Amino acid sequence: MLASIAASGAQAEGFDQAHAAWNTLVADHVQWNAEGTTSTVDYAGFARDAKALDAYLDTLSKIDRKTVDSWNQDDREAFLINAYNAATVKLILTRYPNLKSIKDLGGLFSSPWKKEFVDLLGERRSLDSIEHTLLRGASDYSDPRIHFAVNCASIGCPALRPEAYVGATLRTQLADQTTRFLKDRSRNRLASDGKLVQVSKIFDWYAGDFDAHTGGVGAFLTDHADALGLDAEKAQRLREGKLSIDFTDYDWSLNGSTH
Repeated sequence: MLASIAASGAQAEGFDQAHAAWNTLVADHVQWNAEGTTSTVDYAGFARDAKALDAYLDTLSKIDRKTVDSWNQDDREAFLINAYNAATVKLILTRYPNLKSIKDLGGLFSSPWKKEFVDLLGERRSLDSIEHTLLRGASDYSDPRIHFAVNCASIGCPALRPEAYVGATLRTQLADQTTRFLKDRSRNRLASDGKLVQVSKIFDWYAGDFDAHTGGVGAFLTDHADALGLDAEKAQRLREGKLSIDFTDYDWSLNGSTH
């Protein structure tokens, strides 16, 4: 028992906060589109590097809850975002290439996000557990921009970033993710009649987070008016609640590359 505790402590003490192993994997197998607003994932490449992916997830599994709780908020959130994204790729690989959507891994009475398959912080966890219990459920959670960082392996999702999240640069990375996502006119745009802002369903599903931490969806979008392509007049109307908000359809197709 004492040897086990000592080994766990050594793992934690030497943990790589730069997440270099994950950074190498996504740098090799994820690519921005030409506009830099979304990315495609080479799941076949990840499958070839499955041992490296498993080794990274195994490294994360050896870090105990007490250790992670001792880290600052940015290091904790970067750890959990990377864990979520790596676990999502692993889940896709359980059936790849014989699936068209992550939803194919669920059923009528089951959800892929509720499958408990990843060991993290002393428990066998689901993706929902990582996102909703560990990230959003943390007492100091206050930045809904994490919704632009966790990736659900779908075209409708914000991009899987081709670099690891790192605590030291997390807020800069989240700001960049947000801007890239809002610049994607297939998901976020001013309607052609100029009377409606159409944005991702993420803003509908997690409206409570934006209400609690950014003054609401309208206020958040107004603060990012440039990325949305709104001029000063439209931005002011949005801030005043005079520009309606609607939500675009979510594309659950796999965000995989074709090669």
